Amino acid sequence: MNKVKTIFGIDISKNTFDVMDSNGKHSQFENNQIGFVKFLKLLNSDSHCVMEATGYYHYQLAHYLVENKILVSVENPLSIKRFIQMKLSRIKTDKSDAKMICMYGQERELQPWIGYSKNQMECFQMIRLLETYTKQSTAYKNKLQAEQTLGNPSKSVVKSLKRSLKNLQKESESIEKELLALVKVDYQEMLTKIESIPSIGRKTAVMLVVLTDGFTRFESAGQLCSFCGLTPSIRQSGTSINGRSRISKIGNAKLRNLLFMCSFTAFKHNKACKAIFERITHQGKSRKLALIAVCNKLLKQAFAIAKSGVEYNENYRSVQPKMI
Repeated sequence: MNKVKTIFGIDISKNTFDVMDSNGKHSQFENNQIGFVKFLKLLNSDSHCVMEATGYYHYQLAHYLVENKILVSVENPLSIKRFIQMKLSRIKTDKSDAKMICMYGQERELQPWIGYSKNQMECFQMIRLLETYTKQSTAYKNKLQAEQTLGNPSKSVVKSLKRSLKNLQKESESIEKELLALVKVDYQEMLTKIESIPSIGRKTAVMLVVLTDGFTRFESAGQLCSFCGLTPSIRQSGTSINGRSRISKIGNAKLRNLLFMCSFTAFKHNKACKAIFERITHQGKSRKLALIAVCNKLLKQAFAIAKSGVEYNENYRSVQPKMI
């Protein structure tokens, strides 16, 4: 529990942010530099600010507070949503949300948020732009296919769609090159070693390095698997509920999808992944479950290589102490 420090629950929107402290005092500020300075005057070394990750809106305030030596925790929005549901709150306002976030901070063990470097923030922006380009490309491809099914598609429409697809591809390639150059500034050696893992290509390696901040934000491979949403979610209760175990999917969907694509080659060409895949399928379990296990193994290999600084070795075995 956070009993010593004064907790400030913060609900952030585009233009303003509402604050409720553990003494029940409510304040509202503009979500800009002027508002940040006014809010800072309420804080001291015993303050702990808690907010949820709200797209882009929380970044500037969180960075400003960390730069001014204020303890900050940025929590998963789903965790806070479940907490509010547990409290049976039926009021939905910015003020009430700030109050509930404050209560969440008082009752939960919070992890301090660590800011991002300028390079990493730029990498995040590039990744989000690439995701947008991917969605747009898919939309154009679907539209092109729909037009062609008409049997006599407009030449002007088809030509325009193909031109747009070509431009998107060109822009994507340009951004990918810039992203790779930025990652290499800080993590070139790590990137090369992660790419030595059979089936992990450059795109997946770059995503792993960027989203984990060079694997510095995780203390164990298990935490990394949870971040990707690849840990099992079990549904069992008494004798009436015995649902199938599924992966949680509470994590980074983009990275999870890339790893799943990697698993199709990993179970053939990665020795450790092949062994896991064969063991699970020979037990009569589904192919999909085996592929998810392969994804977890790939993450554990990447984590071990990033932390140890050695390249992939398919014959590596951890040295076990001899029993006396």
